[in-house]
Amino acid sequence: MAGLTPEFVAIGHVTLDRFGDAVRPGGAALYAAVTAHRLGLSAAILTSHGDDFPLEILPPQIEVVSLEAAETTCFEYEAGDGERAMRVSAAARRLGVGDVPEDWRGADIVMLSPVLDEVDPLVITAFAEGSVGAGVQGYLRALGPHGRVVARSWESPDFVLDHAQAVFLSLEDVSHDVSEAVEWLQRVPVGAVTDGRRGAHLYVNGERYRVRPRRAREVDPTGAGDVFAAAFMVEYRRQGDPWEAAAAAACAAALSVETEGWMGIPDRPHLEAALADYHRVLEQDSRPGSALS
Repeated sequence: MAGLTPEFVAIGHVTLDRFGDAVRPGGAALYAAVTAHRLGLSAAILTSHGDDFPLEILPPQIEVVSLEAAETTCFEYEAGDGERAMRVSAAARRLGVGDVPEDWRGADIVMLSPVLDEVDPLVITAFAEGSVGAGVQGYLRALGPHGRVVARSWESPDFVLDHAQAVFLSLEDVSHDVSEAVEWLQRVPVGAVTDGRRGAHLYVNGERYRVRPRRAREVDPTGAGDVFAAAFMVEYRRQGDPWEAAAAAACAAALSVETEGWMGIPDRPHLEAALADYHRVLEQDSRPGSALS
C-alpha cells in the first residue's frame, strides 16, 4: 500500500490493555481501523508506540505509521461494580499535524481517535473538510493521582467542532451529564452519544433521534464505541443516510462485544446479515423503515 492513499485513516495511540494477568492490544485507533478494514476499505493508522507493541498480530493489510516512543501507552483495568476504573502506567508520544504522511491527506474518511489527549486538534487541518470524524473520549480524560484516569471538561473543543463532520462520545465519557455534549453535537452535521446495551442517540443537524440497540451476548465491551463510530463513518460515506449509518453502527458495535478484544468486529457479509435481522425485529415491533424513533 506504500505510496497509495488509504481510504480510511485512524489517528491515535495503539495501546496495551491489561486485565489482571492478561494483556491485549487495544486503542480507539486500532478498533476503528480494523472496523474499516473488515468493511472493505483500505485502512491505515497513525500512531506512536514502543518496541513492546505486537504489530505483527494486526491484519497485515492495515498500514501503520508509528512515531518511535520509549513506551507504549498502557491502560490497566481494575475490576469492580459499575463503570471500570483505569490507570495509565505508560504513555507514548503526542501526534501532531506534521506527522501526517503527505500521501494520506486525501483519505476519504479520517477518525481522530485519541485515548488520552494525544492527538493535537490541529491534525484535522491536514485533511479535506467534511471527511473527518472525531471520537472525543480521549479529550475528556486526564490523569489523577497514581495514574488514575479521571474525567475532565474538554478544554479546547472549538477547533474540532468547527472542522469535523461528526463527533462521537458515550454517556460514560461525560459522567451521564449530556448538557454540554448536546451543545457540541448541535455544532456538527451529525454525531452520536452511545449508551452501551441501551443503544445510542443520533444527532442530525442538532435534532436528536433514538437508535435502538441490537441484542448481544456481551463478553467484552472494550472498543464498542470506537467500532460504532468507525462503522457509522464508513456507512455514512457509502450511503449518505445518517439513519441507516446509525443502524449499521449499532449492529457492528453489538457484534463486536460478543468476543474478547477486536476479534468480533464484523466483516461486510456478517454486518449485512445482522442489519437485515435488525430491521426485521424493528418491523415486528411495528416500527418499520428506520432504526430510530
